Amino acid sequence: MADSSKKMSLMGLTTLVAVNMMGSGIIMLPANMAQIGAVSLLSWGITALGSMAIAYSFAQCGLFCARSGGMSAYTEEAHGRSGFFMASFLYYLSLAIGNVAIAISAVGYITPFIPWLGTGATPLFVGVVALLWLTTVANFGGPRLTGKIGAVTVWGVIIPVAGLSLIGWFWFKSAIFVEAWNPHGSPLGEAISSSIPLTLWAFLGMESAAANSDAVENPKRNVPLACLFGTGGAAVVYILSTTVIQGIVPNAELAHSSAPFALVYSTMFTPMVGNVILFLAVAACVGSLLGWQFTLSQVSKAAADQRMFPAFFSRVTASEAPVIGMLVACVIQTLMAMSTMSPDAAAQFGKLVNLAAVTNVIPYVTSLSALMIIMHKARVEPGLFKRNVVALLVAMAYSFYALYASGKDAVFGGMIVMAVGYLIYGFIAHRFMDDAAKPVQTKV
Repeated sequence: MADSSKKMSLMGLTTLVAVNMMGSGIIMLPANMAQIGAVSLLSWGITALGSMAIAYSFAQCGLFCARSGGMSAYTEEAHGRSGFFMASFLYYLSLAIGNVAIAISAVGYITPFIPWLGTGATPLFVGVVALLWLTTVANFGGPRLTGKIGAVTVWGVIIPVAGLSLIGWFWFKSAIFVEAWNPHGSPLGEAISSSIPLTLWAFLGMESAAANSDAVENPKRNVPLACLFGTGGAAVVYILSTTVIQGIVPNAELAHSSAPFALVYSTMFTPMVGNVILFLAVAACVGSLLGWQFTLSQVSKAAADQRMFPAFFSRVTASEAPVIGMLVACVIQTLMAMSTMSPDAAAQFGKLVNLAAVTNVIPYVTSLSALMIIMHKARVEPGLFKRNVVALLVAMAYSFYALYASGKDAVFGGMIVMAVGYLIYGFIAHRFMDDAAKPVQTKV
């Protein structure tokens, strides 16, 4: 029997969930939300509720489906092998898109140190691609070093953001906040919908919340609770920090900032403090990007191990690093950065976030829709089944709304990507045919 004293407590898992989710997702959001106005803050409540329902539903999938493979494995339970492939394919692309967005965030915070990066589309592109390749090559050493770096650098975002949530209110001015409320006079529904993909971006990664269930005390109780508390805790920090910043920095100035948290600390204290925040944010983005680059390579390796992706994605070095898969992923990300080139970091970031939301939410829908069949197979007791179905319906309603709110361009792009994915699967589907199930050839 495992020693329960060595397992993670509810508090420990809750902290882990919140830290994993926060990462660098929040770092550019105040500038993008300021372009809509402080009215965009209303979307946090909708996204927090939807995200907690999604996280809880994923936790239930993880508890009652013992298979490895995460979202792809859950999807296969209801939608077969093609579902496994499509979930892996779309999730892989969403992580690649997200990595480009993180690199843009990092370049935005580096720009005050290297002003040339902010002089046009080409310098921004050069900076983004340089970071993508730097973090790819740095992962050649294997997962151990990557994990250690990420565990330290993530606090470079969490401390300033959480700190602003607490102390920023001493500098908060209601007049600045009121002026920032709805500067463009947008209809309420339109303003909320426009900001839904931005707020969802901050919660992406919640699908990994149940990954540590084997190392947790009383997982059937603590994993769902940690998902709810961790997601809720992150939501509180997100709401407080993005609210207070819009009452400290005037809207027009915040909307055009490439480093909003550094700007607010410079406003509150001195430019020297702002530069410290710049350094912390850059370190956090690089560390986060380092970790996500490795995660991306692991997603492709897992799919290749299932014969879904080309076999070269499975090849690893002596240090357990799938180097070929990393190089291919970096080439894909470079092409993505090229296709979305813009002289405005915030504009490019927003475009990528919308597309990342679409390509991530679709695997959410396919995998969570399998929760009912997973519970049927596990013979879950009726009361828990009904409660989980209610949470699932909330999660699905939010997912559908998030797809709608991402805009026609992002949804159109996502549909093209899905169509290409189904074509690719058509070429590999024969690998999974059971010879006994092949139709008998008869003469006519």
